[in-house]
Amino acid sequence: MPMKILYAMRRANGDWFALDDQGSFRVPVFHSSGAAMLARSRDASMECFRPVELDPLAFNNLTSTDEGKACFWLIADPLRKLSLGRAFDRQQLKQFIANGEQAKSGVAQ
Repeated sequence: MPMKILYAMRRANGDWFALDDQGSFRVPVFHSSGAAMLARSRDASMECFRPVELDPLAFNNLTSTDEGKACFWLIADPLRKLSLGRAFDRQQLKQFIANGEQAKSGVAQ
């Protein structure tokens, strides 16, 4: 079974775009680079960021920069507020990418 391809926003200097979620940070991830660019066009704070495929190297970089505490929002609709995405932790997102299983999450899409 092929892996799902997801995208996150990254700056040229290697910084990842993340939103503050009550003191912790969540990285929005998108189903396509086009969806990421659409969300970027609606949020000025993403201006310096570009979509990057979350391949194994990028995923490892993203999840190891903060000692594995990275959290994510899977964005189904880039026209909606980014904080309305589906919440995933590192393991849930890894599982979703690997086989597309819907990991349990307390946040509705």
